[in-house]
Amino acid sequence: MKVLNNIGKYAIMLSIVFSKPEKWRIFRVRLFEEIEFIGIKSIPIVALMSTFMGGVIALQTASNMDSPWLPAYTIGYITRSSTILEFSPTIISLILAGKVGS
Repeated sequence: MKVLNNIGKYAIMLSIVFSKPEKWRIFRVRLFEEIEFIGIKSIPIVALMSTFMGGVIALQTASNMDSPWLPAYTIGYITRSSTILEFSPTIISLILAGKVGS
């Protein structure tokens, strides 16, 4: 019986969350405040984390690819590709999840 009670409470909460706002002006103001707080104000921490993450990836790549046959720009290319394609979306997601959850 407790399970059904919790499912009912969850359904009521979802109906409240997804209901139409009563005052659109207040909703619009709060929406843009949240967009600014979560999006725009996260740029400095994301840039700082990406800088240090790129430095670590460059050092690790350079130490693992110590070959005279590879040109020096290969390390930069690999670092750029792996940072942009793989690590940045994951790190940005973790940072934003931490900001939203706190």
